[in-house]
Amino acid sequence: MTGCLMAGAMMIALAEGGSFTLEWTHSVEREDWRETWEVTEDHRLHLTQAAVKGSGAGMEPGEGGHFEDGWWVWAPDLPPVPALSLAASGKTPSAWTLCAADCTELGASSGKPVQLAPCPDAD
Repeated sequence: MTGCLMAGAMMIALAEGGSFTLEWTHSVEREDWRETWEVTEDHRLHLTQAAVKGSGAGMEPGEGGHFEDGWWVWAPDLPPVPALSLAASGKTPSAWTLCAADCTELGASSGKPVQLAPCPDAD
């Protein structure tokens, strides 16, 4: 499935398969964090994989985590959600980097949270 994702008012084309990644730097531990999401057929967001470069406050690898290419990687067992809200404080060490067909930075400066949600059906 190929589709799109709404990031605030911006429409982002998704890679083949309807997946995207979010990557950011943890605000306390200053380590990279990456999540892989997919858009489900019922227009929800499903977290399929999480990975962290280190461990520490709030960064412990999940159940089944294994070390792979410098990252602790695991598959969270969480239900799909209708949307994500990404904080945009402007005070964190990095913006959110969203990669789908292309990469873009979100929430780099202070402002309202950025809402991510699947695009509505075009039918």
